[in-house]
Amino acid sequence: QVQLVESGGGLVQAGDSLRLSCAASGRTFSVYAMGWFRQAPGKEREFVAAISRSGGSTYYTDSVKGRFTISRENAKNTMYLQMNSLKPEDTAVYYCAAPPSWEVPTTSEGYRYWGQGTQVTVSS
Repeated sequence: QVQLVESGGGLVQAGDSLRLSCAASGRTFSVYAMGWFRQAPGKEREFVAAISRSGGSTYYTDSVKGRFTISRENAKNTMYLQMNSLKPEDTAVYYCAAPPSWEVPTTSEGYRYWGQGTQVTVSS
């Protein structure tokens, strides 16, 4: 059974930075892509970023391009999301997710395993 645990969320001011981490266990981490999603109050869960199994390919939603960076350390079974220049509209619960195969989905339907989420709140 795959387990995903996020950490690193918190309350920050606009323009600040945060780094989220996702620790994975239960299967060979380096074989699978990984992704980050977020869900703001009253809104649907949305794709934020995804990374291939080697880390060589990354994908971002337009609203975070140039501000967020997804990365992974396969030796530590951990994925990261570095978030810079945070805006109030980035406020949401952030989830890490893992798909059932090596493919890199950019929609929630492509992911099978989910973490419990970590709250990110950006004040103006």
